[in-house]
Order: sequence, then C-alpha cells, then structure tokens
Amino acid sequence: MHTYETNSADETFALGEKMGRAAVKGETYALLGDLGVGKTVFTQGFAHGLGITEPVNSPTFTILQVYDKGRIPLYHFDVYRIADPEEMFEIGFDDYISGDGVCLIEWANLIEEILPKNTRTIKIGKDRDRGFDYRRITLTDAEV
Repeated sequence: MHTYETNSADETFALGEKMGRAAVKGETYALLGDLGVGKTVFTQGFAHGLGITEPVNSPTFTILQVYDKGRIPLYHFDVYRIADPEEMFEIGFDDYISGDGVCLIEWANLIEEILPKNTRTIKIGKDRDRGFDYRRITLTDAEV
C-alpha cells in the first residue's frame, strides 16, 4: 500500500499523470471516493500520462468512455448508475477488461464481485481539517 497526499487539483492531476505513465496494458484500477473528491481530476492526469490529449470527462451517463489516441487505450468507466453488476456484461465489460488497454473504473465498489482479482485500488479521500484542497490518495496493489 502506498499513500500520497496532495494539496491542490494540480497535484492530484500530477499524481494521476505519474501513474498513467507507469500503467501497462491489461491493468485494471478501481477508483473509489465520494462525490467531489477529485476522481475526474485524477483520471484526467492519468489519461495525460498515457499520452491522451483529448478532453477527459466522467462518463456518468454513458458508463464508458474509450480514449484510444494515447500510448495505450484508456477504458474509463463510471458505474455510479449501474443497478446490477450483470449490466456491465451488456456493454462488453469482459472485452475491455481483457483488452489492449488499461481500465479505470469509478465507483468500482458497486461492481466489486465482477472485478478481476488483479485489480488495483485507488482511494481518494478528503480531510477538511487539513484544508479544502487536501486529498489522501491510497494505492493498494492487486491481489496475486
């Protein structure tokens, strides 16, 4: 487990960028955190680290956004509106998980029973006592 602390959106973006530069094909990341903690900012940085230059937004209503103009494709899921994890298979979840890119899944706790065992977890949390922009970002390595 690795814990990072950021004190601005720019620092959160930079951490995401660093992790994106290190990402490899076939990885899956579960991105967890309450509304407004910076999951999208982190994801934008992650995408930038993959060499993706197009705008990155949370796919809350579309569930999936594919960015394939980088070093490796990014499959960005937001499963906040998924009522049943089985719905993921209707959009080809298996194909993306075993695809040529990296999967980053916001609200992944809602579908944890179908996540691959090698999923890495990124938890983003706030601490108002440490400041409005403070974030604690914890990366837990995948089970092997």
